[in-house]
Amino acid sequence: MGMLNILHLCFLLCTQICSACELLGKFEMQEMFKEGDIMIGGIFPILNKQENVLVSFEIKPPKPQCKGLDLRAFRWTRTMMFAIDEINRDDRLLPNISLGYRMLDSCASPTNVLRAALSLVSGSKEMESQCHPPPITALVAESGSTQSLVVAGALGPFRVPMVSYFSTCACLSDKRKFPTFFRTIPSDYHQAKALAFLVKRYGWTWIGALQSDNDYGRNGIAAFTKEVEELGVCIAFVGTVLRTYPISKILEVVEMIKQSSVKVILAFVPEGDLYPLMQEVVRQNITGIQWIASEAWITADRPSTPEMFKSFGGTIGFVVRKMEMLKLGPVLKDINPYQYPESSFVSDFWETVVGCRPLSSVNVLQNSTKICKGDEKVDYTNKFFDVTQLRVAYNVYQAVYAIAHALHRVVFCEMPGGNVSRQCLNVSDITPKLVSDQLKDVHFVDAFGEEVYFDQNGDPPASYELVNWQLREGKVQHIPVGYFSTSANGRIDLVIHENKIVWNTGNLTPTAVCAEICPHGTRKAQIKGLPICCFDCIPCADGSISNTTGAADCITCPIEYWSNERKDSCVMKVTEFLSYTETMGIVLVALSLFGAGLAFSTMVVFIHYRETPIVKANNSELSLLLLVSLFYCFLCPLTFIGEPTVWSCMLRHTAFGVTFALCISCVLGKTIVVVTAFRATLPGSNVAGKFGPAQQRGIVCSCTAIQIVICILWLKISPPFPDKLFEQRNKKIILECNTGSDAAFYSVLGYVGLLAVICLVLAFLARKLPDNFNEAKMITFSMLIFCAVWITFIPAYISSPGKYTVAVEIFAILSSAFGLLLCIFMPKCYIILIKPERNTKKHMMGKNPKLSM
Repeated sequence: MGMLNILHLCFLLCTQICSACELLGKFEMQEMFKEGDIMIGGIFPILNKQENVLVSFEIKPPKPQCKGLDLRAFRWTRTMMFAIDEINRDDRLLPNISLGYRMLDSCASPTNVLRAALSLVSGSKEMESQCHPPPITALVAESGSTQSLVVAGALGPFRVPMVSYFSTCACLSDKRKFPTFFRTIPSDYHQAKALAFLVKRYGWTWIGALQSDNDYGRNGIAAFTKEVEELGVCIAFVGTVLRTYPISKILEVVEMIKQSSVKVILAFVPEGDLYPLMQEVVRQNITGIQWIASEAWITADRPSTPEMFKSFGGTIGFVVRKMEMLKLGPVLKDINPYQYPESSFVSDFWETVVGCRPLSSVNVLQNSTKICKGDEKVDYTNKFFDVTQLRVAYNVYQAVYAIAHALHRVVFCEMPGGNVSRQCLNVSDITPKLVSDQLKDVHFVDAFGEEVYFDQNGDPPASYELVNWQLREGKVQHIPVGYFSTSANGRIDLVIHENKIVWNTGNLTPTAVCAEICPHGTRKAQIKGLPICCFDCIPCADGSISNTTGAADCITCPIEYWSNERKDSCVMKVTEFLSYTETMGIVLVALSLFGAGLAFSTMVVFIHYRETPIVKANNSELSLLLLVSLFYCFLCPLTFIGEPTVWSCMLRHTAFGVTFALCISCVLGKTIVVVTAFRATLPGSNVAGKFGPAQQRGIVCSCTAIQIVICILWLKISPPFPDKLFEQRNKKIILECNTGSDAAFYSVLGYVGLLAVICLVLAFLARKLPDNFNEAKMITFSMLIFCAVWITFIPAYISSPGKYTVAVEIFAILSSAFGLLLCIFMPKCYIILIKPERNTKKHMMGKNPKLSM
């Protein structure tokens, strides 16, 4: 059942081709023919200008006419002849077997190439309405990718092998669609990769592109775009050209180039399609553009003129490797219409090279054609005869030899020693399918030392030469300036000799960017509505940097670092704490020492005048204890200044809490004494006897002990510790003492505040004591100051940044200490030192002589 399906499929395909034969009609074409035991077909764009190509609905449409000999294509045909003759003279490759050829012109047209291919496989010079078995075993074709797609698609089902010498479209590597297609020129996949590497090498990110309106151009630009998108390259525009386009479409593309800001343009276009646009670019004197060429036109002769060089000088592009084929030179010089008058295209060649046409072929030409006299001399300096830098011709040579080696594998069997032992297959039994199967495994070294083989896609290894258009001695020359190659293990090499390149802009490498690369310290910001290559450069935010050019994002500095002024590196943040060396620290230390000195001096005065009435009246024991506590209160700020350490953090908060608790406890004791003294003046009161010195000491010790217990628990459970405060928007590291436990910290403050409130209430109750005994008023006033200071301290402490938090706390300590010292002791010192006459018992008793201590 499977075999019947295959036969049915073959029948349908044969029917379709036969129908195509009938539809196309008879088509007469010039051909080059040589009989042989095994025939090889060849299709070349020998004439590259086609006329009468308008669509017609007539039963017999006019036949298309091709004119204009392409010397390069004509040289390719001669190279094929040369290779076949060389193989026929080789006694080892195909001994006792002669190769023949039949070569037709495609006129660089997909329609004509299909006619030529069907003509070759039909077995007749004119296409008949009946189909015949393919008389050729293999086909060497074609130059254009579109033409090769047509031929490969038509001949693939019949397993007719086709080896192309100049079709580079990557789409032809699809073995599911084109199972019998091979080529001796690398795929555009590799060329696109090479061009992408070139663009990356010079940092071109904003370029234009031109493509031909066919498979070669569209697939080439698509492959290139895919490669460069990963590199961040933007294609500003893609213009489309074709040699048959009207001049209006060409002008549209030229205007697009003029309006664009790009300075580098890639043209993935065959020379024939690009030439009309090149002429218009030169005519409009468009200069200053660096052109990148595909291999299809970088070494073409027609545009390589001094006139074109004005706009296209410095063009750079990749081309397949070249080869020097010296033995081909005599073959090319031997072309003569008088010696081989029947040979096809020789008269066209003679007219192109010499400028006149032999008399034998004049009848088919217009009257304007110049007739040769027979004594013309050929200018052998013409590039046609230069066999030292052959590229595509060498591909043709390799294609013919690849087919010959495949035939060798089909026909001959080899002994283990490598010598040909016998012929395994008759020539008449050779089929195109057998040749196609053997082409996959062909691997040999040709006469020039080059390895020839095909990979699983039918492609050869990639090897390109980078060439540069330079004007030397009045002629445009294609100077090699580097190479690109790939290896079987995936290694890619791009070598460029920078000192050899001449750019369109002179010695300076052209730039191609939509926006200049962002410098250090800035990042790219995308502009809405424009490609990713068009952007603004904005400075990095504080605390972030960019230390590379063209950075997409800024890098946030580590927490202990901050950005420098240029925003290109992170520097260590400055540590901040209240230091002894700065002005604020010096002032606070001075106030602290001044307060301590004042408290100590007051204590000395009270000790010296301890026997005087005023000192006795103010409870000398509590007064001295209060002065001692105030002395330590003034010294507490010294623990707040300087770099925080473990011990200083624990000491500053506990010392502050204990000393102020002792201080307020003493004030509380004095306040109770005053109140009891006031109550003692009332009839029948014995309060004074119940609150003596022992009770006073007990209340001071008990109140202070409670604070000590709180501090011990604080240090035991969660003690204060030195900490670093990091703020992302602050370029300083704030060294501070973390309270450890906020609850403990506020408990210490709250307890001191509680004692102060009790003192304030009790002092307020004793406010109506006699005027001369005014300590209750002074205590009331000092407690008001104390409470006001610490009430305002809380919001100021919370809102103050950095070292100012510590300064606020020190200020609160000093203010409250000064308030207590000045309000309670300064009036007494004033009397003791300035007004000693008032320091008497009588004066102290005043209007109420019963009041005594």
